[in-house]
Amino acid sequence: MSPAPVWRGIGLVLLAGLCFTVQDAVAKYVAAAVPVLMVLWVRYVLQAGISAALLLPALPRERLRTRRHGLQVLRGVLLLGSSASAVHGLKHLPMAEFAAIVMVTPLLVSLLAVLFFKERLRAAGWALLLLSFAGTLLIVRPTGTPYGWAALYPFACMVLGALYQLVTSRLARDGEDPTATHLMSMAACALLFSLTAPASWSPVGSLASWGWLVLMSLAGAAGHLFVAHAYRHAPATVLAPCSYASLGWAVLAGWLVFGHVPDAWTWSGIVLILVCGLASTRRRQGGR
Repeated sequence: MSPAPVWRGIGLVLLAGLCFTVQDAVAKYVAAAVPVLMVLWVRYVLQAGISAALLLPALPRERLRTRRHGLQVLRGVLLLGSSASAVHGLKHLPMAEFAAIVMVTPLLVSLLAVLFFKERLRAAGWALLLLSFAGTLLIVRPTGTPYGWAALYPFACMVLGALYQLVTSRLARDGEDPTATHLMSMAACALLFSLTAPASWSPVGSLASWGWLVLMSLAGAAGHLFVAHAYRHAPATVLAPCSYASLGWAVLAGWLVFGHVPDAWTWSGIVLILVCGLASTRRRQGGR
């Protein structure tokens, strides 16, 4: 593979991370004034519409059929729960701390694969998993954190996100079309959040607030689109480490937008999680 497409894929992953950070920053900002369920409803209705408009015209109808209806529904529900936990968590926690805890998700996926798919995890993998959780404790510091019970939101997001990835992997193994799977999950979230919209509806007082909600949805949709195109230019083994750049984007956004700078304990946890994540990625690339 020539260098140009690979660098194009890396650039797209970095752009995707920036888009997801913009989405999270806007969600944190608007969730202070708009009910969380309403934020999520706007996000998924717009993202489902954008995804359908971009993907459906080029997708043969037979590829929309699924043999695993239960798993498709479960994937949508897990995405819904993970998204709700994320917005609640971002409402109460600084962006860097939240993003760092969620970065443990790939390592947690490895643990769940051992439990559910009977895959093997060697001693080095267990050590990286334990060290990454130690990093989260340095960030949360249960006995000295100002976040209280809100610290559970990123953990819920992490667990639900890991289960979401496992279900996605299982659907891929069963031969389900990934584009159709994406559309079904977007549609399921839009439908389920639409059912809650009347109960959570609150007048959004200004045109600017609606503008922020639209920006949040467009940033998320663009991020997913960039990721999809990135994997057409470079392999997952090259792109996986680049996803950790999202942590840098989150630290920068937390500083520029919300004036939050992590303290020394938090930086220690962030670095520990980052090192463990990159080491785990390198081990997977080497097949160990």
